[in-house]
Amino acid sequence: MAQSNIEWTEMTWNPTTGCSKVSQGCKFCYAEIMSRRLQAMGLEKYKDNFKVRVHPDELKVPYTWKKSKIVFVNSMSDLFHEEVPLSFIKEVFNVMRENPQHVFQVLTKRAERLLESDDELKWSHNIWMGVSVESQEVEGRIDLLRQTNARVKFLSLEPLLGPLPNLNLNQIDWVIVGGESGHNPRPIEVDWVLNIQEQCEKKEVAFFFKQWGGKNKKKNGRLLNGKTYDEMPEIELQRSV
Repeated sequence: MAQSNIEWTEMTWNPTTGCSKVSQGCKFCYAEIMSRRLQAMGLEKYKDNFKVRVHPDELKVPYTWKKSKIVFVNSMSDLFHEEVPLSFIKEVFNVMRENPQHVFQVLTKRAERLLESDDELKWSHNIWMGVSVESQEVEGRIDLLRQTNARVKFLSLEPLLGPLPNLNLNQIDWVIVGGESGHNPRPIEVDWVLNIQEQCEKKEVAFFFKQWGGKNKKKNGRLLNGKTYDEMPEIELQRSV
């Protein structure tokens, strides 16, 4: 586990590592770049670089956290990658269910496998399930997410690569929006973000604006309409202190 600089979570937990590209949002994958760095640093967990690997020892870790956490699951992978056995996915879900004091945020681009696996999975209130939607070409992921039994459903519209003027937000609890960062980021338009914020407001969906991105994401910041949008779904946990 590691403390996270990602604005919408507190820490990351990676029971799987490695992935492969499935759509345009993957083009400049930060996890792939980070994996190369960690391999170069000699970390055993990343000795195979970005090849998909499962790490059973990681399943013990959430039981050791003393305080309630908001946890992004697999920041360095995709739990629903076709090379991750369903049996291991079910083990991860079991760990999340057995630690109801934490919120676990799971995010995938593989909504088809998510839905195929849904009947085999046991959901609890603290497992938040999201799909990445970077453009209109992959909006179908939202419909697949909507068909699952996840209690809290969210969208990560990052990196936002085009307008999404007709989002179907029925049964969606949370929307995250962010621009691409890095050495050669693709542009984001203010009107795209404003339109999504308005759609969320109309549907009373929590809206979180993560960043404008760009080559200097810190300088570009995350203000929209002159303010910071940090909305999140209601957390129904007894947070320990």
